[in-house]
Amino acid sequence: MQVKTYKDLIVWQKSMELATLIYNLTKEFPRDEVYGLSSQIKRAVIAIPSNIAEGQRRKGTKEFIQFLHISYGSGAELETQLELAKRLSFGNLNSYTVIENLLNEIMRMLNKLIYSLH
Repeated sequence: MQVKTYKDLIVWQKSMELATLIYNLTKEFPRDEVYGLSSQIKRAVIAIPSNIAEGQRRKGTKEFIQFLHISYGSGAELETQLELAKRLSFGNLNSYTVIENLLNEIMRMLNKLIYSLH
């Protein structure tokens, strides 16, 4: 299948699914975290599909790879923030397993995409 737009990329689709799960999880965080960890987590998860989209639209392979690296970095940031939220028992702890598994899959997909573009 030929990729016509970033929306055709499965990694973008999965990262949008992840963002939805994260938004639902953070609704359960304590109110005093609205501008703290909850906000940081949302920014990190939004950066993943946003950078995939921006990089793909740039049309240059070198730039696309750079934006994929930024997405990957946002994923690592998100991993750390989720670990802290889990340690603090924020939200439904059962949700973390699904979210972490999806994030790991996205990180592997980003790695493979980066490698394939080199």
